[in-house]
This record gives sequence, C-alpha cells and structure tokens, in this order.
Amino acid sequence: MSTEDTQARQDTAPAPAVGADSPFRKEHAARDEAPQFVLPLVVRIEKAAPPARTDALETAARAVLVLLTDERSHGGGEWADAVRDWQDARIRKVVRRARGAEWRKAGTLPGVTVRGGGPSGAECEVRVFPPVPVDGWPKELAKLQVSGTDLDDPEPAAPAAPGVPVLWLNPDLDMSAGKAMAQAGHAAQLAWWELTPAERGAWRDSGFRLAVRTAPREAWAQLSGSGLPVVRDAGFTEIAPGSCTVVSDHPALRARL
Repeated sequence: MSTEDTQARQDTAPAPAVGADSPFRKEHAARDEAPQFVLPLVVRIEKAAPPARTDALETAARAVLVLLTDERSHGGGEWADAVRDWQDARIRKVVRRARGAEWRKAGTLPGVTVRGGGPSGAECEVRVFPPVPVDGWPKELAKLQVSGTDLDDPEPAAPAAPGVPVLWLNPDLDMSAGKAMAQAGHAAQLAWWELTPAERGAWRDSGFRLAVRTAPREAWAQLSGSGLPVVRDAGFTEIAPGSCTVVSDHPALRARL
C-alpha cells in the first residue's frame, strides 16, 4: 500500500466554518509550524481473500471518523493530546498492509478495528491507531509494508444510495489503493469538521454511512469548484503537489451552498 502525506485544503474560497475544530479557521494558519503527527491505518490483506478496493476505501474513511469520535480522543481521554496535536498540524495519514501474524501483532496495539463487507464476499478490516509523531512509529507498525500491493473491485460499484454522503475521487488521477484510502480518510475528516453538532450526531448514528465513488469526468469541474470541501495533495507520493484528489459531498454541506 502506498504511503500518504497530504495537505487538506478547500479548492475555492471556503465558506464560513461551522465546526469549532475546522482547519479553515484563521487560528489554524500556523499549522505547518506545529509538530507533525501521522494517523496510522493498517488494512488486512490476506492472500486468499483480499478485500475489494471500494470497500477498503469506504472502510478506511469510516475508520477515521470512528477514531475522531472515540471517547478516548476527547477531553481527558488517553488519545486526546495526540489527536489534538495531529489536527493542529497537517492531517497526515499513512496506510500500510498486514496479514497473518503481522495483523495479529498490530491488533495488540491500542486502536480500533473497523469492518466492512464488500461485493467480493471478503470482509474488509482496517485498524486505525491514535496519531504518532512522524518519526515515532511503534515497531509493530514500522515494519509493515507500504508499497507493492493494490486492490481491485470484482465488478463496478453500484451508484451511491440517495442521501448518503459521497466522497468523489478525481477521475483523472491514478492512485494506488493505499493512496486512495488515505485520501478518502482526509475527505471524510474535512466533511466532519464542517458539520454542526446535530449533523455530526446524525452521521454518527447512521454508523457513518458513506460511499466512495469515482466522479464522472464531465462532472468533476463542477464538483471541485462547487464550494464543497476538497482535498489537495501535498505531493510527497504518487501525484503532483496541489492535485485535487477528493470532493466531500455530504448532503448537509451541499444544502448550504
């Protein structure tokens, strides 16, 4: 899986942020000067039953939201300081892969495993861990591979159900599964930051229902220029700096356009 080091920004002049922790507020302007953390995600890929690509992307996006809402990430929780420091800087994410004993070792570290079930019949499992310093990975995770594996969909993904938030991938970018998983996680996080408490609660109560789909090429310009949150890549891996990778199309955000 590919590593991910990105910068999340809006593509156009941002609408007034609603979430108190939104990175679009002026007090976050010095984010690059803060100590840099990374959010580790590990996807389970067994040789005999790899997950479908779309399921892996959607599960990774939901895993980020699960981490953000975990009680350990707030107040006096054991992850709260790390999560705050991570969100005050760039929201870097790295996706690695594991199987067998490697997956079991990863599961001994504090974190949350999020599961999905794609059309391939293979259950997707992604474990998300509290943020760590960029150069301070636990040895159980530092040894895991970050490249050399990709995922496929056994058949084209069905259209997203009406009313479900959609994370639209740029149709002109060729991203590995790991890269796209991290980008989908960024997009889910950007949407979360912009929601009101009531809107956040409704999304959480739904189990963070969402879809990840590749945008129709003819619709991409309109989507990326609509005022919805857009992820722009910092260009450390795979694609050019400033590339627009994902648009967060949450119904509550679209209603405010």
